[in-house]
Amino acid sequence: MPRRHYYLLCALPALKDLGSPPPLKKSEFVTLVHECGGPESKVQALLLSDDLLQREAVFCNEIEVGEGDFACLTVSQALGDQPLPWFLISEGFDEEAVPADMPPVDMIWRRYFFHVDTVARRLGSPLLARWVGHEVGLRNALARARADALSLDPRPYLVAEELGDPASAFDRELDDWKRAPHPLAGLEVLEKHRWDWLTDQEPWYDFGDDEVVAYSAKLMVLVRRQRMFRDNV
Repeated sequence: MPRRHYYLLCALPALKDLGSPPPLKKSEFVTLVHECGGPESKVQALLLSDDLLQREAVFCNEIEVGEGDFACLTVSQALGDQPLPWFLISEGFDEEAVPADMPPVDMIWRRYFFHVDTVARRLGSPLLARWVGHEVGLRNALARARADALSLDPRPYLVAEELGDPASAFDRELDDWKRAPHPLAGLEVLEKHRWDWLTDQEPWYDFGDDEVVAYSAKLMVLVRRQRMFRDNV
């Protein structure tokens, strides 16, 4: 019988509308999930994507490591002093078919998305599996659009195509993104689409694993958006 997380979901602070401040840090959320016996593996698989984004920001000197909120990676891993989790650095998932000129950071993302897909299917999380398809599909649709604008071959920049939703599923998102007046507005458009997609997908009051997964995905959107506008607060 599937486990129900009545106490955990009732204890979590409510997530308000997009643009509101996140009610807790990712690391605090993961601790609460662990203490309440929640679906920790599924939540950490999803939230690792934001840790990887922050790790890239540290490497690019956009943030100091102390400014980050790492829920899954250690500070040493974020700094590159210690190796990433094995599934991000080990070869697998038919990597012989990957273009030789794929950037190393995109190879990490490829391995990440395959890992999350494996977790979703092994542990049984339909929402997490759909999230992978949506994120990969959107990422690759944007890569194709950028490559087309720069007259580049998009193939080296496409990540885990096998897992992604078809590019045609993102026509509206791309149209809105292209109409944005500047890059920051474009990012805000994409986060709004992500938020709306999660709202359509999240289960309501079944208190199952995927309701916790939906909470973690929406919390991650709020956290990212807060970082985007931190200099304007």
